[in-house]
Amino acid sequence: MAKIIDGKLVSKSIRESLAQEVALLKEQGIFPKLAVILVGNDPASAVYVRNKEKACLETGIEPQQITLPEETNENELLTLIERLNEDDSVHGILVQLPLPRHISEEKVIDSIDPSKDVDAFTHESVGRIVEGKYTFLPCTPAGIMRLLEHYEVDISGKECVVVGRSNIVGKPMALLLLNASGTVTVCHSKTRNLSEVTSRADIIVVAVGRANFLKADMVKDGAVVIDVGINRLDNGKLCGDVEFEEVSKKASLITPVPGGVGPMTITMLMKNTVFAAKKNIL
Repeated sequence: MAKIIDGKLVSKSIRESLAQEVALLKEQGIFPKLAVILVGNDPASAVYVRNKEKACLETGIEPQQITLPEETNENELLTLIERLNEDDSVHGILVQLPLPRHISEEKVIDSIDPSKDVDAFTHESVGRIVEGKYTFLPCTPAGIMRLLEHYEVDISGKECVVVGRSNIVGKPMALLLLNASGTVTVCHSKTRNLSEVTSRADIIVVAVGRANFLKADMVKDGAVVIDVGINRLDNGKLCGDVEFEEVSKKASLITPVPGGVGPMTITMLMKNTVFAAKKNIL
């Protein structure tokens, strides 16, 4: 039976450490601030923004929430971001996605000053990750790497399979595993004989947004299984992309949903924001 990777426990420890760092920064006259922009009234996005605000307050970071109406045009949003870029009191800028259809997400994200890009979504940030010379890492992949480190999972030379190729999780996750000397395969909807690929993996990261997608017969004994998915079933219960009950009987380590990767994502956002503030004194 697999050992459970406790994201809540690891996240709590990191946030406590960050709170101490923030207190020291404040003694030096630096007050870390994260600006979060929400356009429209998408209920899920509003929940995510509230969770980020809560994490900021928990770690001592000042949250600046800016809520704009759905009809906000692209130029208005770009002007706001430019103002935040020039505001020295703001250390991190985050635009909550998705944006309304009439606004280009790519253009908006790329307008963020890379030194304040705490989500690591700009083209410059992505390019730095490819080179292994990054300032910030995308929060979910960074959180996964921190979990693997905490549970002393040796990545070097291991067969790593990432199922999913999104720009937010799949692609950067593959790069981070590669940077850690893993042998990485990225699988997706066009992958042939998927179960043959996953069943040889030492480490599997699944991020496809499909409930119970990864079955036990797709996993070898002793594999480390990281479940990024969060799906709501018809009965209202949450589940991941991994069929937890059966896969946990074969894996050596596994993340639960909820309580695994999720808590780490926002925590790494806090870590990026604190690092951005610390750069003022480095």
